[in-house]
Amino acid sequence: MTSQESADTTIPLGRHVDYPRQFDPDLLFPIARSLGRSDIGLTANALPFAGHDRWHAYELSWLDGNGKPCVATATFEVPADSPNLVESKSLKLYLNSFNAARFDTAEAVRSRIALDLSRVAGATVTVAMGLPPIDTTDSANGAEESIDALAIAIDHYGPPRAQFLHADDGDRVEETLTSAVLKSNCPVTGQPDWARVRIAYRGPRIDRAGLLRYLVSFRDHAEFHEQCVERIFGDLLARARPEALSVEARYTRRGGLDINPWRATPGWSRPAAGRDERQ
Repeated sequence: MTSQESADTTIPLGRHVDYPRQFDPDLLFPIARSLGRSDIGLTANALPFAGHDRWHAYELSWLDGNGKPCVATATFEVPADSPNLVESKSLKLYLNSFNAARFDTAEAVRSRIALDLSRVAGATVTVAMGLPPIDTTDSANGAEESIDALAIAIDHYGPPRAQFLHADDGDRVEETLTSAVLKSNCPVTGQPDWARVRIAYRGPRIDRAGLLRYLVSFRDHAEFHEQCVERIFGDLLARARPEALSVEARYTRRGGLDINPWRATPGWSRPAAGRDERQ
């Protein structure tokens, strides 16, 4: 059992939790990012990346001043250098606790969520009502290329094997590769998490067959979304030696929420906010 798994036995994920009957910000549960980062040799004082975790909330409702239900969607952005990530089941329960609470305006709901998430994350969390659009631009115009059609044999599904990653120092490129087969598992319940990962880089050409084998090696691996992306980033940085690197994963929805962690070498332009069709 990893330090992450042994440390998470107190969280509400994976056990029966009563549906919240009143607004309760204490439902939010922080998880120290240092727990997962220590497993891959990262410390808060020497992070090799910048980035954020962008959450999309599809099931948000509250009562207006007259008691009439209101419904909305929302986008939350947690900075990657925050001390804590927000555990997803606790976030779902927290949002459900708005269902019977009265707020005069949507802005009051937005500002309350921002206040509570910032408190738990230990850094400023931005909150906007609404969702970004479904994004098909990059795949449609050839700005990125999927590696999923490669005809290769695969027989390793975990733990993640960085040794699969190779790059050709004699062939330097700038390209964006994607794969929709990334799957990992919740470290507490074992339930599957699915994502499309987008890897943009500049430097030695990454061997695509090795990259696909590496991504598939997460298939039986148990780790939170944010930590999987940081592991991928760190392994690519060490094994492929790019001059610049960006890794974004768009995870499919669970419990009315999806999460989109992004990590990149400092100075890389942040990706445009968007959603995949699977989300």
